[in-house]
Amino acid sequence: MTLLQHRPPAGASDHPEHAEHHDEPTFVVKWLTSTDHKVIGINYMITAMVMFYLSGFMALLMRVQLSSPSGIGMSLQTYNELFTMHGSLMLYLFAGPFAFGGLANYIVPMQVGAPDMAFPRLNAFSYWLYLTGSITMLLGFLTSTGAAAFGWVAYAPLSTSAYSPGPGADLWIISLFLTGFSAVFTGVNLVATIFYLRAPGMTMWRLPIFTWNMLVTALLILIAFPVLTAAMVFLWTDRHLGTHIYSVAGGGVPVLYQNLFWFFGHPEVYILALPYFGVATEIIPVFSRKPVFGYKGLVFATIAIAALSTGVWAHHMFTTGTVLLPFFSLLSLLIAVPTGVKFFNWIGTMWRGQISFKTPMLFCVGFLLAFLMGGLTGVMLASPPIDFATHDTYFVVAHFHQVLFGTTVFAGFAGLYFWYPKMFGRMLHDGLGKAHFWTMFVGFWLTYLPQYVLGLHGMPRRVATYPAGLGWASLNVASTVGAFIIGLSFLIMLVNLWVSWRNPVPAGDNPWDGHGLEWFASSPPVHHNFEKLPPIRSERPTWDYNHPDARTIAHGHGTADYELVGAGARGASGAGDGTTDA
Repeated sequence: MTLLQHRPPAGASDHPEHAEHHDEPTFVVKWLTSTDHKVIGINYMITAMVMFYLSGFMALLMRVQLSSPSGIGMSLQTYNELFTMHGSLMLYLFAGPFAFGGLANYIVPMQVGAPDMAFPRLNAFSYWLYLTGSITMLLGFLTSTGAAAFGWVAYAPLSTSAYSPGPGADLWIISLFLTGFSAVFTGVNLVATIFYLRAPGMTMWRLPIFTWNMLVTALLILIAFPVLTAAMVFLWTDRHLGTHIYSVAGGGVPVLYQNLFWFFGHPEVYILALPYFGVATEIIPVFSRKPVFGYKGLVFATIAIAALSTGVWAHHMFTTGTVLLPFFSLLSLLIAVPTGVKFFNWIGTMWRGQISFKTPMLFCVGFLLAFLMGGLTGVMLASPPIDFATHDTYFVVAHFHQVLFGTTVFAGFAGLYFWYPKMFGRMLHDGLGKAHFWTMFVGFWLTYLPQYVLGLHGMPRRVATYPAGLGWASLNVASTVGAFIIGLSFLIMLVNLWVSWRNPVPAGDNPWDGHGLEWFASSPPVHHNFEKLPPIRSERPTWDYNHPDARTIAHGHGTADYELVGAGARGASGAGDGTTDA
């Protein structure tokens, strides 16, 4: 097998241990100037986690306000600012950047056997656009009129200057410009890397599912984000140039904004979800001691979800009276089919497997349960009569959070616990990880199940107070208690990071007996990722290399398990033995 030779520059040391540190910046200068995809990926993840914790703090403040009918004296303006910024930080600045900017940046080049992203400087530029956009959005709190307060969807005409004056709204729009370009540049980089920098033997049908999902997500971003940018351009010109694109008084059409926003917004749901589907699909086979069930079915299901997601935007607009209800209802129901295929394959992977419930696997099981509930209520909301009854109630709030919190947070933490040993060469504490999971799991269900009931009882969303005597107070108290339990789980996560950093437990190169090429690299990886690569003859080359004597045991009904015979497993760090120079 012949591989591309990634040679050090002329004059570099012949010894890798010396070459790795030759004239490299350290500490702050390294983080500010590096074009290494691994450093940039960690930058993304740290920044996204800061946004996550800030957004979570805002959510706790809102839950405290809603724990009694009259609240705690918070003004409606303050509540609307918190409501807007909580949703914006979670959706625009955490969920997507953590997976698409962080995990994808770090993992995808290693999974395809590449030394870096295709365009390293563009990759670094993408991160700085994201960081600048994040700071820009938060600066709204420091303006005289406060942060944006028109909701994270910024519906016109509420978001026009007549109803939302002041620089806070403008900073919000600028932030979406910057982070939108960041996402597009990262999408271009990932597509180029996956298509053109794969190691020999890494065919498209041997790509890990995580990489497949990131490829499809990148293509969705290239379709959807320019539409959002166009909507923001029109909104900006309405606010400052008097164009009246969304203003009836000037001959404009306010519902045009909703069409543009949701043409971005519904693919965005899967731009957020598909990367985390990929995370779960990487973790479940490893902790089930089986190959993934239905590899090609998962790939085609991902492509089908992406295709359908671009055609169902108007199911968010049933109550506007401007869309064809049967068509969009049918498409909304149809998108559940490939999602169901994924569930079938995840369960099929676990079926008759030797399941080990380490912390990453626990978070994956939590993701499956949470997303299942969110998906089932989504099928309900695809029916126009049900949507009419629940559209502006807390039922939709519960559904929305179960879908997105259930994917981005449960599966996101699964990925963090899974790949943290690879990134830093040390293990996170499994006991604290399980405490983190169980507190978050209990808090999650205690927070959102009461909100379904509140919605069915008629409590409207986007309100800071509500009438007493309607039986809503006790359910809101339960939801608030659940939110604080979730907050406790995030504190346990910080404790775990602190304990694991102060008392490191070496991870080794492949502590989970992982499948993909990233587990063949050292932990943490060298600058160019690999010194050697194993032969790539399937979608799990590291497992094949470590278990050369494994044989397939067919069950006669379309599934297969593997057992080890003869010499058993082989260490991933051995030189020679079928490896080739990288």
